[in-house]
Amino acid sequence: MLIPLDTADSPGALLVPFPSMLDVSYELVEHVSWLIYARRRGLNSPWRRLGCFKQALLALAHLRKNETFAQLAAGFGVSTATAWRYVDETLDILAAWAPGLHEALTGLGEGDHVIVDGTLIATDRIRADEPYYSQKHKKHGMNVQVIARPDGTPLWFSRATPGRTHDLTAARAHGIVQACLTRQILALADRACQGADATFRTPYYHHREQPDHYQQFNRNHARLRAPGERAFAQLKTWRLLRQARCSTRRISTIVQAVHTLLTCNYSG
Repeated sequence: MLIPLDTADSPGALLVPFPSMLDVSYELVEHVSWLIYARRRGLNSPWRRLGCFKQALLALAHLRKNETFAQLAAGFGVSTATAWRYVDETLDILAAWAPGLHEALTGLGEGDHVIVDGTLIATDRIRADEPYYSQKHKKHGMNVQVIARPDGTPLWFSRATPGRTHDLTAARAHGIVQACLTRQILALADRACQGADATFRTPYYHHREQPDHYQQFNRNHARLRAPGERAFAQLKTWRLLRQARCSTRRISTIVQAVHTLLTCNYSG
């Protein structure tokens, strides 16, 4: 089956579907398909062009491989509009299962510690240069904060804010600083959060000029924070979040949807 694709670069080009593999577990696809099935039952919409399992597979292929909707449509034998609609619906279903901040911190309290960090989701879809340009990363994107367990397991991802947002500003705006203070949870963060005070601990500046015990503190702090990088590494194994082509307004939903998928993997 050849599907015509008219573009400015290659008018009249054809998309040719071919067999491929998706590096996710069968159980994960099945779990997502059951969530889609429940949604269809709730809407009293049992028949679709694709079954629940294939819709789940289509959405996961989009997230995992960052394929365009035209490519997905060619592979699954549907229109580009249908592929977009199926992916959009699946993302909303998954995002609804992502925990909120207070839910994520349930069970943690005094004596526990978490890792707080931020990352930039690079994007090529911007409405204006300035709000989305990060001076730190020297690229356009969206700022996302994470709270992770000491072993790097993500507990919670924030909504995405424009890339120029400072990590400390984001942590305060999302309520991370206040939530950790209320529960007396020790939060380990990098120098971007210096000034958060409360229960936040950050490295010392100019530690080479400080006494030896300051340098030792920074080394211990870096060692404890290091596993937190795993949270974003796991997030960006889903290639759509390495270079997002979608609207910046959808990135928060995508991040929450991927978090749900990561949680499915942990529980499985």
